[in-house]
Amino acid sequence: MGLQSAQTPPQAGGASDTSPLAFGTAATDTTLSETLVTLRKRKRVLLAFVLAGLLYGIYAAETQPRIYEAFGRIQVRSGSSNEYRVSSVSGASTDSSQRLLTEVAILQSDSLMLTVAREMDLANNPDFLNGPAPKPRASLDDPAVRQATIHGLLANLVISQVQKTEIIRISYRSLSPKLAADIVNKIISAYIQRSYETRFASSQRVSNWLSGQLDDLKQQVQSSQERMLDVQKRLGILGFDPNHSQITSSLEQLSTASNQARIARIMAESQYRMLSTMDPNSIEGAVSTGQGIAPSQINTLRAQLATARASLAQIESDLGPNHPTVKAQKAQIDELSKEISTEQQRLVLQAKQTYLAALKDEQDTTAALEAEKNQAYKMRDDLVEYTIRQREFESDRNLYEGLLQRLRTAGVEAGLESLEIDVVDPALLPANPTLKRKTTVVLTYLVLGFIAGVMMAFLLESLDTGLQSVADVEAFLELPSLAIIPRFKRSAEAAGQGGTAIRNITSLSQPKSQFAESFRSLRTALLLSSAGHPPRTILLTSATPSEGKTTASVNLATVLAQGNARVLLIDADLRRPTVHEQFGLSARVGLSSVLTGSTPLEQAVQQISSVPNLDVLVSGPMPPFPTELLSSEMMRQLLQSAKESYTHVVIDSPPVLSVTDAVILSREADAVVLVIRQGKSSKPVVRRARDLLVRSGAPLSGILLNAVDISSPDYYGYYGYSGYTSAGADSESWKAKSDASSGDQSGEVK
Repeated sequence: MGLQSAQTPPQAGGASDTSPLAFGTAATDTTLSETLVTLRKRKRVLLAFVLAGLLYGIYAAETQPRIYEAFGRIQVRSGSSNEYRVSSVSGASTDSSQRLLTEVAILQSDSLMLTVAREMDLANNPDFLNGPAPKPRASLDDPAVRQATIHGLLANLVISQVQKTEIIRISYRSLSPKLAADIVNKIISAYIQRSYETRFASSQRVSNWLSGQLDDLKQQVQSSQERMLDVQKRLGILGFDPNHSQITSSLEQLSTASNQARIARIMAESQYRMLSTMDPNSIEGAVSTGQGIAPSQINTLRAQLATARASLAQIESDLGPNHPTVKAQKAQIDELSKEISTEQQRLVLQAKQTYLAALKDEQDTTAALEAEKNQAYKMRDDLVEYTIRQREFESDRNLYEGLLQRLRTAGVEAGLESLEIDVVDPALLPANPTLKRKTTVVLTYLVLGFIAGVMMAFLLESLDTGLQSVADVEAFLELPSLAIIPRFKRSAEAAGQGGTAIRNITSLSQPKSQFAESFRSLRTALLLSSAGHPPRTILLTSATPSEGKTTASVNLATVLAQGNARVLLIDADLRRPTVHEQFGLSARVGLSSVLTGSTPLEQAVQQISSVPNLDVLVSGPMPPFPTELLSSEMMRQLLQSAKESYTHVVIDSPPVLSVTDAVILSREADAVVLVIRQGKSSKPVVRRARDLLVRSGAPLSGILLNAVDISSPDYYGYYGYSGYTSAGADSESWKAKSDASSGDQSGEVK
């Protein structure tokens, strides 16, 4: 019957195996309270980092470098005089806002920075490098040096547009005030030079094409003149009056039309070639309305785009980049940009169509003229030929002179375009350095120190392999926590009370303490762990030595006895027994004596007069083979006999990982409690002990977390109701029982 009763609790324990999973799942949820617990636990680390950040911030604020900022201003006009432009359209072709943004981007371009770096030899400038010049001298042809120099320039350069103006502000910061001013002035001069060269090159490309056309026309004029003189010489006349002939009049009209068509074709071709090769942002400014191209809507679209961008800058600073209104405004800007691009493409396409129409018109008039010539040849070959030669000469000469004038105009325009940039304020030598506010510097490093402290706190927490809290234990071992035993130090008053038992057993010496109340909680948890079948045989063990299993066994047996139950405490740790020391008992006769058959159980059991209903079976003499004794039939019979005489049998067994004794004894127990000392054993060690017990079929009821520092943030508020305890009732009833006993001294062995 004893063996059958010992097997019942494992079924209950097995049935409850699903509940620990629920504990583990809940414990893994990361909450704000767990975060605060971690920060409170690692508050020293956090405070150290915050203090370090504060001190370094003060140091940085007091020793920050004296940086000088020089700045200059330039004005970029949106247009210039169009009197001498290749096209006759007047100026408002480029949106002012977009143009200024483009110029700001050019001022920050790598090519311009490289020009400044070369002209000032910044790669070898000690003031720019904030150190001695390199030896040997650095060359900007080296990609690494070039990239580092450009990056250094851009890192200290700030270029911005002055709102609602055509003025661009250029500023540079450096430890050297002279270098800061020199770099700003050099950037301005290099930018002006680059702008002139770029605009001149654009006009120069058109001029080069016109020059090629002029060379062909010049040869054609000379050839026409020679043919006319040959005919005149052959006819022996000095001229011809075309009014006398209808065919001559027709030839004259067709020749004029052919010349006009040719001029129109050349101008249209010039317009088309120029538009197809120049910057898209300058296309509309070069379009002539007199060449059959419809007026452009780009000016209106650019004005709308500038308004939309200005509105975007305002609402984005107020609402943030992810606000729906900001996104809608960006979509409108993208749509306007697409419309501008489409309009530019339309202008180029119109120029091409105009050119093709002019070419077709030229071909048609030329064909008609040739047909009229053939007819004239038939009628008056020599005179008509003379007229033709004369008209060809005049038309070629007029065309040549017209294109020559256009070429000269393009040269003048290139010179005028370079005057669009004015220097409003050159950079002057800054008199005072620009320093950050000390409060801002200190607060910045203070925040950085706090962030670093939080990160270090969580890093240390993740590296801590010890089991610190109930949540850690339940989540890691997937076992419920039966009770939490606080770390406890006996007061001097309690230590001096009564006999040895009273001094060593805190549940007796201080019955109203949190320590004693925790063992009453353990008693309740064990008695209720299996409904209707409270465990009779309770075994307490641990993963490794010195985790407090003996103290737990003694105090658990004591509180069980205080509940009017007859309790037998067995010290089954035959290698390192300590139960007899707790009660001040003799170890000459004990468990080993009973198992070897030298002493009956009744004679080996010792009664504690200060604890009625509690008997103790100490370990006895140390045997040579403890494991064989504990696994013997005598041990099973002893436990069976004890269960018949006592309500509960509490067994203090050796550690699980040290010897196999605990695993052997666990199969004879109704409930097994695994004692874990807070922060002592690592997680892998405790898990190994749990696995050994589970695989052996032990009825593992749960864990007992021992020596807990209740002041730790993990247990903040856990004992908030420590003043409210039922220990008083137990202690009072126990005192009455103790007074009713004989007048022997407390702790006396009967």
